[in-house]
Amino acid sequence: MNKDEIAALERKAREIRGLTIEEIGYLGVGHIGGALSIVDILVLLYHKQMRIDPKNPAWTERDMLVLSKGHAGPALYATLADKGYFPLDWLLTLNKGGTNLPSHCDRTKTPGIDMTTGSLGQGLAAAAGLALARAMDKKPGFVYCIIGDGESNEGQVWETAMFASHKRLSNLIAFTDWNGMQIDGLTKEVMDMEDIVAKWRAFGWHAQMVDGHDFAAMDTAIDEAKRRAAPGSEKPTILILRTIKGKGAPFCEGQVTNHNMNFGIAQVKESLVALNVPARITPELVQAQ
Repeated sequence: MNKDEIAALERKAREIRGLTIEEIGYLGVGHIGGALSIVDILVLLYHKQMRIDPKNPAWTERDMLVLSKGHAGPALYATLADKGYFPLDWLLTLNKGGTNLPSHCDRTKTPGIDMTTGSLGQGLAAAAGLALARAMDKKPGFVYCIIGDGESNEGQVWETAMFASHKRLSNLIAFTDWNGMQIDGLTKEVMDMEDIVAKWRAFGWHAQMVDGHDFAAMDTAIDEAKRRAAPGSEKPTILILRTIKGKGAPFCEGQVTNHNMNFGIAQVKESLVALNVPARITPELVQAQ
């Protein structure tokens, strides 16, 4: 990946963070922290790594993404809207009556959502099932899954880890959003996972720690996982992404209280200035530009 590609992805990540902050800020409350921490991996996947067609979300040979930490849906919605899966103004309807964008991802409502999620611990199992089906059908492509570090306390995550390793699902590439915080506090205090990379390796996965805000490092790691992939003869891969919860929002970045919080137009404006991106959907701010 050259410097121009990295710069373009970094610009896009600032834009998606801005959209995500506008989207939640217009509603006035939401899961801002864990949404902003995964923006960079979403941008890398949807703008470089994934084989997709926004005009045909149901394309059977597309790569698929399961956002197991479904409460971070607003970041995925912003990414999908920006890619043209649905109109940008849908973002103003987040979690409102009759919306196609519920607080947690729902594949029956939102174009581009590949799996309904939100019950923590279950998304990786669904992703493994999709990867197994793809391998059995000898279909090309990859299934990606993003799980949370707090979510990794769930037993079903580790049941799935054993299953995916046993089935040698190398077409499954997972990511842990390792931001160090969960709803009840710091992850190391709620349930210390200790050496998370060693745990995944012990369960039969290729695993490594990567800076979740470094596009070049993540891109290289995903490319390596793809080169290794040969369903039925290799291991699945998980990248532990070191991230900052609430990244890009000055009013909440790195704060343990930012899992789900109230904020409004003033904080949105402050964040857009810090990100150096214009307002795109908030009526009051767009009109003032």
